[in-house]
Amino acid sequence: MTMGRVAALGERSRVTGLALAGAVVLVADDAETVRRIWRGLPDGIDLVILTPAAAEALESDPATPGGRRPLTAVLPP
Repeated sequence: MTMGRVAALGERSRVTGLALAGAVVLVADDAETVRRIWRGLPDGIDLVILTPAAAEALESDPATPGGRRPLTAVLPP
């Protein structure tokens, strides 16, 4: 069985600790950076853990280029 990678996207203070669990940490402290990183999401990422602010920034931009949409989970506020 092949396991995909997990990424964490959002504010530095909320996502850096997830690196200890093996997540690829993608720091974005504002909405435009969230959208830019989302559009360039690395291949092989199957789950993206979002901060609430990152999830809000992606409400109008749900698909990555090519229409790929990884599974997402949103951290509690």
